[in-house]
Amino acid sequence: MTADANQLTELLALLAAAAVCVPLARRLRLGSILGYLAAGAIIGPWGLGLISSVQDIQRPAEFGVAFLLFIVGIEMKLSRLWLMRRQVFGLGGAQVTLTAAILGGCAWALGTPAAMSVIAGLGLALSSTAMGLQTLSERGELATAYGRSGFAVLLLQDLMVPVLFALVPILSIQNVALTASLGLAIMQGAAILIGVTLAGRFLLRPFLHIVARSHSAEVFTATILLIVLGIGWLTEHAGMSMAMGAFLAGLLLADSEFRHQIEADITPFRGLLLGLFFMGVGMAIDFGLLAQSWLQIAGLVLGLLTIKTVILIPLARLAGLSWGNAIRVGLLLSQGGEFAFVLLGFAQNQGAIASGLTDLLILVVSLSMATTPALAAAGHRLARMMEQTTNKSHHHTSLTIPSEEDSGHVILAGFGRVGRIIASLLDAAGQTYIAFDHNLDTVIQGRSKGYPVFFGDASRPEVMRAANADKAALVILTMDDPLSTARALASIHHMYPRLSIHCRARDHEQSCDLTQAGATCAVPETLEASLQLGRASLTNLGLTGEHVERVLEQFRSDNYAILQRTLEERHSEKNL
Repeated sequence: MTADANQLTELLALLAAAAVCVPLARRLRLGSILGYLAAGAIIGPWGLGLISSVQDIQRPAEFGVAFLLFIVGIEMKLSRLWLMRRQVFGLGGAQVTLTAAILGGCAWALGTPAAMSVIAGLGLALSSTAMGLQTLSERGELATAYGRSGFAVLLLQDLMVPVLFALVPILSIQNVALTASLGLAIMQGAAILIGVTLAGRFLLRPFLHIVARSHSAEVFTATILLIVLGIGWLTEHAGMSMAMGAFLAGLLLADSEFRHQIEADITPFRGLLLGLFFMGVGMAIDFGLLAQSWLQIAGLVLGLLTIKTVILIPLARLAGLSWGNAIRVGLLLSQGGEFAFVLLGFAQNQGAIASGLTDLLILVVSLSMATTPALAAAGHRLARMMEQTTNKSHHHTSLTIPSEEDSGHVILAGFGRVGRIIASLLDAAGQTYIAFDHNLDTVIQGRSKGYPVFFGDASRPEVMRAANADKAALVILTMDDPLSTARALASIHHMYPRLSIHCRARDHEQSCDLTQAGATCAVPETLEASLQLGRASLTNLGLTGEHVERVLEQFRSDNYAILQRTLEERHSEKNL
């Protein structure tokens, strides 16, 4: 079989395994992650053997983690990140320090050399960013109190990755001479981070403005991919992780008008590549070693999960979380992480850790990652039980205040003359809202005046998901183009049939069409504009305000009654 044919076979095997295992896992309520892990194990070297070289898919799979961190970064505004500094460096720093010390101490007590024990403790202290964030994302819990705390711990661990890589040569006898260049490497990394931040602030937005004005969705998506992977490449060459660079790229674009459109464009790539990453983890599980030393490995996995959970729960409590949320965090982050694979492999290549110990630890980390969906679900159930017990004993329920754009907000599609008026009314009423427009100049003008308007097409499902439409109170469509309004209404009503959608209509006929297509309310602008002009004219003619309002209300009532009869007639004709 030729190389091309073999690659095609492997690609088909990956797609087929994912298509079968992931829907089955979701149907069994096990989560998509466990489905991907099972798919990888089935087609991997220890399963059907359809893919023998796991290393061939590891590099593209790493892009999935990078895109995941980019999405998290673009949702994490710098101001919000600054507010989380105590959780990141307090909770996260304490978790890494204590966990590494205890796990390293356990390894040393079992007879592992001191240097290897330090590396093992540091590697196992890391949790899976991909597993943790994907689980939170699937459950829609990234914005919750425990979700933010879990993310803070994962972020600190990612920040620690370059530090851990710098420590490995120091612990390696063969490479002690390399420690002289560590200061230079740290300075180089800091210079690249500063350079990327400055370039992002002053160059990214003008560049994206130029690209957006080309009106090419493909070029815009390609540009975003270039930004994410390019910044990731720079940070990786500075000794940090690609995922850390992608997170930085997301932060740089978090406050931009392109935020939601970017998120919608990147999400499909993130999902596909993350699935590939999880399948790679499933393939990497050495079932031969597992069969040979299953009792020892089971004990190590259980010990790792227990130690990390026991450390995290009291730390989360000290950080201000309730017992229920502390349990959620502890069980969610009790597994090993994907960076442990890279760190342990690097340490082995540097001669700092024996190959046998590396294989054993990678197997332990892989199996612990496979337990994440089940442990996260168990944590959720335990927390709910504790909260119910607490509520009954205290006769009240603790409420979690939703974060910005989390729930009860209004989505305003179209930010022209009508959209701006409605936005001003929402502001005056103190109602949280988010606005979209596909015209970049309109977006720039609105943002310059302080409106929360973003570049995006409301008819695209990805944009609505990025705006948390499933938790919105209302969608208002104010586009001037009837076709754009109809297209957006059809898409939103199909995805969120219970969501109220209010539409601007040009005339009586379009109002009927929109209402029949699913709009909760469709207001013809010609009617309302005429009524306002009529009010001013009648008042100027000397009629009293009460008389004018009575005339207008009667006229409005008659016209909307005609609208209702038209809809009923259309419905009857359709049934016939």
